[in-house]
Amino acid sequence: GLAFTNYTNLSAQPEVYQAIRDEVLKVNQSLPDAQKISKFILLYKELDADDGELTRTRKVRRGVVAEKYGDIIETIYSDKPKVDVDTVITYQDGTKTRIKTSLVVETLIEHQQQQVESESEQRRIA
Repeated sequence: GLAFTNYTNLSAQPEVYQAIRDEVLKVNQSLPDAQKISKFILLYKELDADDGELTRTRKVRRGVVAEKYGDIIETIYSDKPKVDVDTVITYQDGTKTRIKTSLVVETLIEHQQQQVESESEQRRIA
């Protein structure tokens, strides 16, 4: 199993990034180039209805997310490899915790190209 202390710690684990990267690459195989996911970031916390990020039926409130995580979203569309986060989150019981972390931008273009080259090489050998 994977040892972790909280969601922030779990989302920063290389094994978690690798598992998500593998799944996104699988999904991308069935998508046209224009729709393929090329980058992603794992947030330091789950989206939560209590924070106004989700409706009570668990639908994303895009406006709230865009405002709250705008700097993170901008980083995905830039050439920056990471974004530093320094924020305070409030738990349901009212306690507050300061989160200070760096979120890594995972770029899939190179991985997709390597995957295509590997498959091409395997077909050539066979």
